[in-house]
Amino acid sequence: MPYPEEMVAPMRAELTQAGVRELRTPEQVDDFFSDRSTTALVLVNSVCGCAAGSARPGLKLALENTNKPATVATVFAGQDLEATARARELFGDVPPSSPSMALMKDGELVHFVPRHLIEGQDANTIARELAAAFDQFCA
Repeated sequence: MPYPEEMVAPMRAELTQAGVRELRTPEQVDDFFSDRSTTALVLVNSVCGCAAGSARPGLKLALENTNKPATVATVFAGQDLEATARARELFGDVPPSSPSMALMKDGELVHFVPRHLIEGQDANTIARELAAAFDQFCA
């Protein structure tokens, strides 16, 4: 059951205020991925502590990197269920994980950061890992 919107609104705003596009419907996910000739990153957001302490701040720091995806979006697991399910379909055969981050290039998954690699890491560590992937795939 989704949490009340007033509880998750600040978690949504943390990313949207940083310029990350929020995808709340399957149609918005499909629209976001309609240009398959570029790079795109999707953060599967969550209400958990590792999303708050590592994933969201780590992504915001990584977006300061010189190389970065052409587009960045987020879906909210446990909140926007259909949008999250659609995004996960596009990630391919990786198991569902939230929070997680999927970097796509030309419509293909090229880098994935699952929850178990986010838990226990600080935001700077997450940012460095993402920046390295951005340098490899978004240059």
